[in-house]
Amino acid sequence: MTQEIEIGLGKKGRLAYSLDDIAIVPSRRTRDPKDVSTAWQIDAYQFDVPVLSAPMDSVTSPATAIAMGKLGALGVLDLEGLWTRYDDPQPLLDEISQLDEADATARLQQIYEEPIKPELITRRLHEIRDAGVTVAGALSPQRTQEFYSTVIDAGVDLFVIRGTAVSAEHVSESHEPLNLKKFIYDLDVPVIVGGAASYTAALHLMRTGAAGVLVGFGGGAVSATRATIGVHAPLATAIADVAEARRDYMDESGGRYVQIIADGGMGTSGSFVKALAMGADAVMLGAPLARAEEAPGKGTHWGAEARHPSLPRGKRTKVGTVAPLQQILFGPSHNADGTVNFIGALRRAMASTGYVDLKNFQHCDVAVTLSHLG
Repeated sequence: MTQEIEIGLGKKGRLAYSLDDIAIVPSRRTRDPKDVSTAWQIDAYQFDVPVLSAPMDSVTSPATAIAMGKLGALGVLDLEGLWTRYDDPQPLLDEISQLDEADATARLQQIYEEPIKPELITRRLHEIRDAGVTVAGALSPQRTQEFYSTVIDAGVDLFVIRGTAVSAEHVSESHEPLNLKKFIYDLDVPVIVGGAASYTAALHLMRTGAAGVLVGFGGGAVSATRATIGVHAPLATAIADVAEARRDYMDESGGRYVQIIADGGMGTSGSFVKALAMGADAVMLGAPLARAEEAPGKGTHWGAEARHPSLPRGKRTKVGTVAPLQQILFGPSHNADGTVNFIGALRRAMASTGYVDLKNFQHCDVAVTLSHLG
């Protein structure tokens, strides 16, 4: 049952919750953290941990995508990023990390004016495949029709269509929009698509045949979407809504299970764990992985929204460097700020609530904290 609040005489708004408003409640049964499984699967691809790297140049390079795969996670390369625009983007990555805040956005716009080169898409994906890990690449909906055949021919395993808000019913008077249902039907690889933030939007995306739906608008620490266009979706409510859409779609489709992947705004291990508790099967991490010693951004972080040529909806920000990638995922941690040992935190939370796998952990009890109610 949803709760509406009267904002004024002419407008009501639904009460929604962020992950900060939610707390996981321990149960009467506990387990040893070593006994729980953090594995998840999408289509035929299995992973040891429910983590995808965000397709951001500050987070994922071919090298870090390979490292993620060898650690049992999934690295997703931005196929519209610097690695597909420049033969050697390292000097530009170094420059971006050193830019003054006042100059960063304008310089990003300039750097990303360089055209995307199909041969570089092929080269980068082959580099990841040659390392023997699962290959995943991301395009925006606007670029998918232009480059998807290059991506498929290069041998991608999982194809990600990621935007601020992706719908199954995009309408345009100036061009033929991407027909998601036909597109996904014609492909031979599983597709993850999003973001979505409501029951209806997610249900429509599931009906296109997507293997996974991204929940949220990404960006997190580097997003300015709320400040620029006023769009925001409190993630705890969004995940719960999409989980309900999945339950209904399973009934509608005769049991087809669509993976839910929370995307953006999970800078600490506590938020990461709560996203899974609310119903996500996996989480796409940006800022936490941008803090890795191997991260291409060298302690700075930015996303695709920051490079838009006319309306940037993100910014380059400094997140710092805290530990190697393996330590960020698996520990050990030497502080209590939630930036290191994400999988250790997940194991501890699952053990404290008595669940041995992620699908059952989605049923754990949660509470709304009093701080939300003021």
